[in-house]
Amino acid sequence: MATGEHLTDLVRDALDAFLSERERRLADISDDLAPVAAAARALVSGGKRFRARFCYWGWRATQLPDPIDPMPESEDHVGRNRVVRVAAALELLHAAALVHDDIIDRSAVRRGAPAAHEYFARLHRDSGWARDAERFGQAAALLLGDLLLSWSDELFAIATAEFGPTAAAARTEFATMRAEVTLGQYLDVLEEHAWIAQSDAEAAARAQKVVIYKSAKYSVEAPLVIGALLGGADEAQVESLRRYGVPLGVAFQLRDDLLGVFGDPKVTGKPAGDDLREGKRTVLIAVARGKLPASARSLLDDLLGDPTLDDEQISMLRQTLVACGAVDRVERAIEHSLAQALEVLGDARIAPAAKAELRALADAVAKRSA
Repeated sequence: MATGEHLTDLVRDALDAFLSERERRLADISDDLAPVAAAARALVSGGKRFRARFCYWGWRATQLPDPIDPMPESEDHVGRNRVVRVAAALELLHAAALVHDDIIDRSAVRRGAPAAHEYFARLHRDSGWARDAERFGQAAALLLGDLLLSWSDELFAIATAEFGPTAAAARTEFATMRAEVTLGQYLDVLEEHAWIAQSDAEAAARAQKVVIYKSAKYSVEAPLVIGALLGGADEAQVESLRRYGVPLGVAFQLRDDLLGVFGDPKVTGKPAGDDLREGKRTVLIAVARGKLPASARSLLDDLLGDPTLDDEQISMLRQTLVACGAVDRVERAIEHSLAQALEVLGDARIAPAAKAELRALADAVAKRSA
């Protein structure tokens, strides 16, 4: 059975094999593409592989013991290797999203290393090239993200072709996921700019919609369902996994919002309070604005999104978010969403091994520190 680190290793090996072939193609075109290949490999070399793991266990969820066979469920290694390649395609898609997200947010650091646009900007400066290094970095990173999207589509098509008739529904889910996460990202960007002209009373609802479409469905629900569809899941199984996946995905993003403000940079790999400097209009901020008096709310609005915020200002904003009760409110929302997901999981008609692993993954997602 592919569990824990073994599954992560399998996904890593699938990515290595795919990227090695694509690197040879880049080398055939031009030696100048070596930095592009290096950046792509660096982006997919780390991470928690949550999407890959949910995809795999969505597939395993469909493998119920045959009622005429009392033996414990066994794993089809051919099928396992196929679904691992599908999971690897989801990791390439995630890498593309990270590249684009860092450009949009002007984040200089990703997992403790330079973000892709900063990596290319440094390459420009170190090479003594003409014109603007930052502009080159953003353009090169944008193209890298597009390349990773293309490679994700390519690997997904190759991997799902091996599944036969179950592949069509999985491809539809993949296409829907890609569209929804893009639209969710737009709504996120929109909220950062348009909040001043929007109703304060609806701020939490708008932030919640961003959570669902930018993260919850993309991070948990869709990978689960893609795996399940490839395994031949029936409608009831798909519905159970969706009802588990969406609230857990909400918990995932709400935890991410808290880590974006309070996370330890040594663990998260990003500067302390990064979301405050980027001006993220998260559920946490929406809750705080609803609780703060007018003067404190105005100060929060003035400081949020200022890239020059120093450590003292970050500390002050953190204290404000804690003191007004916004952090406790978000923590309770995480607990509620996790409980919803686990309740659905308990009643789901899926394979016992998958149920146990999905329960453990739920805790890991909702309670993580990075």
